[in-house]
Amino acid sequence: MYVQNPNVSVRKPVTVPGLRAMKADGRQIVVLTAYDTSFAWQLEMAGIDVALVGDSLGMVVQGHRSTLPVTLDHMVYHTAAVARGLSATLLIADVPFMSDRDVSHALEAGARLVGEGGAAMVKIEGAAPHILDAIKALTDRAIPVCAHLGLTPQSVHKFGGFRIQGREQEAADRVLQEALAVEAAGAALLVMEGVPSALGERVTQALSIPVIGIGAGPRCDGQVLVLHDMLGITPGKRPKFSKDFLAGRDSVAAAIAAYAEDVRSGAFPAPEHCF
Repeated sequence: MYVQNPNVSVRKPVTVPGLRAMKADGRQIVVLTAYDTSFAWQLEMAGIDVALVGDSLGMVVQGHRSTLPVTLDHMVYHTAAVARGLSATLLIADVPFMSDRDVSHALEAGARLVGEGGAAMVKIEGAAPHILDAIKALTDRAIPVCAHLGLTPQSVHKFGGFRIQGREQEAADRVLQEALAVEAAGAALLVMEGVPSALGERVTQALSIPVIGIGAGPRCDGQVLVLHDMLGITPGKRPKFSKDFLAGRDSVAAAIAAYAEDVRSGAFPAPEHCF
């Protein structure tokens, strides 16, 4: 069982309904990944709205070439660690590869990530029929769901690599229909990854739920980056849609604060971070 950080935040806690209110008010939602207590506390102190325990930990923490080796036990462990560093920041956790292969497994994953890990919401990739069924089953049982469309890392082999999605009109139309489908199934939030800016804007305008972009252009309702990418410490080439916010600054705290400020002001993402 997780134990939340005893330090009481001066901020009002971010809630799932509160995210929808932020979209309605035109306030950008700031999201950043975290995988342990120390970095979670940095996010909390910087006023980050949402912490995402992504299965990206398989790449930036465990050193794998993809997110596929990450297990549900790994996700529960890291989610609980992040929960201990948060007070007001909302916590989302990824459902890892094949833990959503049917409704019963998705419910088990959701129950563990919320009950043992302390997450307020779980994130599921894709919009296949069994995923839509899982979204409905989870939300019917009071487990909020964040959907994830576009470049879905768990489909890396299907895509032939980490490739931008929705470039052609037919593909863009399909992504939009998938977005409408996950919203209809009950998703309360949507992450759009690796799509042209025009498609990111189109989906954002079509949905009543907030859309968080990562390589989806500046017209989404918020932005998310992988923590290690925005600190410039990920081995290898940094993704085009990311930025090294630690460059020119003297601390991790300053880098995270700069990221939050740039998202809220609209300075990030800039044209060079978009497709």
